[in-house]
Amino acid sequence: MMRFLLLFSRQGKPRLQKWFTPITDQEKKKVLRDIMMIVLSRPPRSCNFFQWRDLKIVYKRYASLYLCTGLEDQDNELLSLEVLHRYVELLDKYFGNVCELDIIFNFEKAYYILDEFLMGGEVLETSKTAVGVSMEDADIIQEVEQWRNT
Repeated sequence: MMRFLLLFSRQGKPRLQKWFTPITDQEKKKVLRDIMMIVLSRPPRSCNFFQWRDLKIVYKRYASLYLCTGLEDQDNELLSLEVLHRYVELLDKYFGNVCELDIIFNFEKAYYILDEFLMGGEVLETSKTAVGVSMEDADIIQEVEQWRNT
């Protein structure tokens, strides 16, 4: 099971955080700082996973963003890389070639896509089409609500 999923920039600015196990805010900040420091200092050609405390850390760089997740020992690292890649594919499908600014200005949509894809640190829906339909439905509901309020 995934313990957390993080998105952060090459400059070390967190862009999205999803925690699947309850920990204190102070511990979250420490984990985030430690993981970002380790990942950002690794050479570009190094392995995409490493051991940290009692977790396996799996990360992947896409343009100026790093996606990173913390796994329990029995979890598969390669499957986790596929999960990270699928999330990027879902973001690309919704935003059309997603970039860091899309995440910054539409973070609620990025979280919604993540919530449609993962639940409790496990993959909920693998179909890009099903997640896309869910996003379209949510956009329609949001437009109707905005129309009613005007």
